[in-house]
Amino acid sequence: MTLLGDSARIVDLVAGRTLDLTGEVAKAAEEVAALPEGVLFVRTAMDAPGLIRYLAAFESCRAVALIDPALNEESLARLVARFRPGAVLAAPGCEPPPGYLRKDGHWVRGETDGVRPHPDLAVLLATSGSTGKPHFARLSRNALLSNAHAIGEVLRIGADDVAPTVLPLHYSYGLSVLNSHLVRGATVVLQPDGIHAPGFWDAVTEHRCTSLAAVPYHYEMLWRQEFDPAHFPALHTLTQAGGRLRPELVTEFDTRMRAAGGGLFVMYGQTEAAPRMATMPADRLAEKPGSVGPALPGGEFAIRHNDGSETTHPKITGEVIYHGPNVMMGYAEDAHDLAKGDELDGVLATGDLGYLDEEGFLFVTGRLKRIGQVFGNRISLDDLEQAVLATGLGVRMVAAVPAGDKIVLFTEGVAADVCKEISRALAERLHLHSSGFDVRALDAVPLQTSGKIDYPALSELV
Repeated sequence: MTLLGDSARIVDLVAGRTLDLTGEVAKAAEEVAALPEGVLFVRTAMDAPGLIRYLAAFESCRAVALIDPALNEESLARLVARFRPGAVLAAPGCEPPPGYLRKDGHWVRGETDGVRPHPDLAVLLATSGSTGKPHFARLSRNALLSNAHAIGEVLRIGADDVAPTVLPLHYSYGLSVLNSHLVRGATVVLQPDGIHAPGFWDAVTEHRCTSLAAVPYHYEMLWRQEFDPAHFPALHTLTQAGGRLRPELVTEFDTRMRAAGGGLFVMYGQTEAAPRMATMPADRLAEKPGSVGPALPGGEFAIRHNDGSETTHPKITGEVIYHGPNVMMGYAEDAHDLAKGDELDGVLATGDLGYLDEEGFLFVTGRLKRIGQVFGNRISLDDLEQAVLATGLGVRMVAAVPAGDKIVLFTEGVAADVCKEISRALAERLHLHSSGFDVRALDAVPLQTSGKIDYPALSELV
């Protein structure tokens, strides 16, 4: 099984060339095979070398961990100590940790013997860590390939499709865009500067990009910039994942895409599912506002009751359970976990709350662990954020963090004096004293490289 469809291409804008994937990957695979045993750490910047190393590892059945190149040296050294990788590819310029030698720009483990990863293991991805300690999700070749093919099917990705890179490859959504296009023989335009850069939209026009994948933060930005898809005639598909997009913007971008002859696909996933589990068909988005759609082909949703039983009956709220071939093998905390086989048997307890309708379309209503307390009253932090956005007070972004017996809400896009109005509005809505809602104004809510809100960073400000 391969990730490379017959006509799959990568356009490298930095080098100004289209990559010969077959030749480039084969050459890199020889280098990968010569490295010491163990998982390989690949620091994946938005560049051709990192992408080729990932594909070479995948195609040659070497387990690979995709590492954020912005990870600081101390954190990287701790990961190396825990997992003892065979090598850290594209290593930083500092001295390598004990037991490693610098060679050709990499850190290579001096000892040839290491923990041999399970033969099914293909990729390790760090979870977002937005609500707790980050883990590595252990993803098998079958999980990644089945998910890539399923996404290609529901989005009808074909050899003529072209997608620019918007999200980093060490983020599961960004990797998914790459995988689902390459496996269908489509083209990926490697744009290193991201959606903020002026040259990004020049590349979308020049290479006639047909789709664009983005997270809620990007859509907020595009809305403020009055993005009009009609200016890009080849662009027929927008996809959205990485958190809940506020309903007004779902409606807005759905309307804009319909007017331009295209569609908006709202998606739902987690890193632990390689990563996508559901896609809302664009032609039914207006019919079922708030839904993330049915499960991808090959998958199935159920709702878990408090007693542990599962149901697919409609309108029953509980924890969302996903069954599918794309579920991870389990988590990895250290090198010894890499040798473990499949511990989940295709069943993922998502930690999300939701319900199904009569057609099996999923509605996600919040997180089990995203709960705070105000004077002893348990409150969903996700619901609270949506309530702030719905106040009409001009909040562009909000992040709620528990703080003992109150909740701190960090806002972006409002003046400091508006914070008191938000506190009063929440108090009136929830029939609680306004002192339970500590609303603070920030110039910008901190984000992770994936574009998601950096809740751990905000917790340190409480």
